[in-house]
Amino acid sequence: MPFGAAVDGSSTRFRLWAPDAGSVALHLEGPEASREIAMTPHPDGWFETRAETAGPGTRYRYRIDGEALVPDPASRFQPEGVHGPSEVVDPRSHVWRDGHWRGRPWPEAVLYEFHVGTGTANGRFDEVIEQLDDLVALGVTGLALMPLAECPGAHNWGYDGVYPFAPEAAYGRPEALKRLVEAAHERGLMVLLDVVYNHFGPEGNYLSRYASPFFTHRYETPWGAAIDFEGPRSRPVREFFIHNALFWLEEYSLDGLRLDAVHAIHDASRPDLLAELAQRVRSHFDGVRDIHLVLENDRNEAHRLRRTDDAAPVEYTAQWNDDLHHALHVLLTGEREGYYEDYADRPIAHLGRALAEGFAWQGEPSPHRGGRPRGAPSGFLPPTAFLAFLQNHDQIGNRAFGERLAALVPEAALRAGTAVLLLAPQIPLLFMGEEWAAREPFPFFCDFGAELAAAVREGRRREFAAFPAFRDPAARERIPDPGAAESFAAARLDRSQTVRPPHAQALALHTELLSLRRRELVPRLHGLGGECGQAEVLGEHTLRVTWRLADGARLQLLAHLAATPGPDVAAPVSGRLLFETPAGATGTGPLRRLPPWSVVWSLLGPADLGPPA
Repeated sequence: MPFGAAVDGSSTRFRLWAPDAGSVALHLEGPEASREIAMTPHPDGWFETRAETAGPGTRYRYRIDGEALVPDPASRFQPEGVHGPSEVVDPRSHVWRDGHWRGRPWPEAVLYEFHVGTGTANGRFDEVIEQLDDLVALGVTGLALMPLAECPGAHNWGYDGVYPFAPEAAYGRPEALKRLVEAAHERGLMVLLDVVYNHFGPEGNYLSRYASPFFTHRYETPWGAAIDFEGPRSRPVREFFIHNALFWLEEYSLDGLRLDAVHAIHDASRPDLLAELAQRVRSHFDGVRDIHLVLENDRNEAHRLRRTDDAAPVEYTAQWNDDLHHALHVLLTGEREGYYEDYADRPIAHLGRALAEGFAWQGEPSPHRGGRPRGAPSGFLPPTAFLAFLQNHDQIGNRAFGERLAALVPEAALRAGTAVLLLAPQIPLLFMGEEWAAREPFPFFCDFGAELAAAVREGRRREFAAFPAFRDPAARERIPDPGAAESFAAARLDRSQTVRPPHAQALALHTELLSLRRRELVPRLHGLGGECGQAEVLGEHTLRVTWRLADGARLQLLAHLAATPGPDVAAPVSGRLLFETPAGATGTGPLRRLPPWSVVWSLLGPADLGPPA
């Protein structure tokens, strides 16, 4: 890694890119006294030195121009938080026990999004290990961790990170995170990490003091200064983030990354950052183990998900499918405000297109975006190029009160949505607690200093002022304060609920459906190509979707997603019933009237079609 502190035998090399600095000194901090070593300037803004007595555990900062003391932006650990010293970490000191691990093929993925701070009793990496056996029993194959980069304060969603190479100290030391990854691999679980390459958090970032080329005023982001990936001095900036991706995948043996909100990354270079990052990762791990790169991308750029002739990803493995979520959410809840307005006219048609082809918006003008075209044709991609979900941190936490679906819709509606999600050929993602219909909210929370915390509180309340329910200032005052300790505490899950009704029944449903998916569907996804899905709208809330799977079998979904009975529909003429809710939804006879919230899954083919060998 060209940045930061690297232990090399008996000495440690320190390297900092500080193009705005006239001089830089390494400031070593000890229990009794501190000392400084002048760093040698090199071309293009680099400063470097070696220290014989700065081994693992040494705490250090950099002195800029004889004045400001700043942590290392490539720090591997910040034991005292974003304003404290960095710590030298030797990655070779951890002896990995998972040398046999080569990852898992993507078609086997069932992801479980997890926030360490609220998913465990005390917010520690070691506590997550205690839940891994339950995830395996549920049918999960991949733990998807929300961002871990060191953030300000004691708790945060993770998207305000300012030290991308340093795992959050509040959760434990780097060694604890490595133990978690090892324990997951020992159980056959992948571990993926959410990373944020579109901005730095608002507190604790000192880069503008000595490395202003990191940022640009040509673009804006909703969260802070835009990062400059295309300017004349952007090569070190690009390398910083490319090496960050390689760092997490190599040094922590992770199985993949989810890149947050890449639509907020602006780069007109060719190749742009996203293409170059994917190429570097693919070439680094090619033939070594399976690595999965996932995008959140509001632009719906299908070309980033393209496949080789043998169905392997060229760049990115998959994208979070917001289209599918939004259409399904409108059908389940009836909500039509905000970005849901794009799906309110014919939600069942949008859902059908998203299930069959990937994106619902494939270049059409988007009303929510002022009529601007959105997306690109995506039917040529396999369903496994898309992650499907009913809930995730955004879709829960971006609500004013952070309510989960279990608190918003009837149990029958939630059951129907779950049945659509878990047996569709797209890759399913669950948000922690969803499998037992947890009712704890997941509001936005953070732990900034008083002035910034007040600005975040008022800014969040202004965001909701355009919604009818919050036009009254008194109503906006009821929106939880992100900086209040109560907002964080309210999100902590109570796992004891899993044995009580109705939560036990919800857990049993998820376990049943994922077992069915593993047995009947996953073997038929390997090698699956594009142009395999077809949707047919049968009524205002009713559709049929059929997929041709890799072995020639046809998977069919018949769904009526409304609280009133559906139309009379023709029954499948052949095949085997996989699952139906409610029981008996298919009825008898050639025409069947679908009951409220009914979902029927069938596998069509020869009469004796059974699970693949």
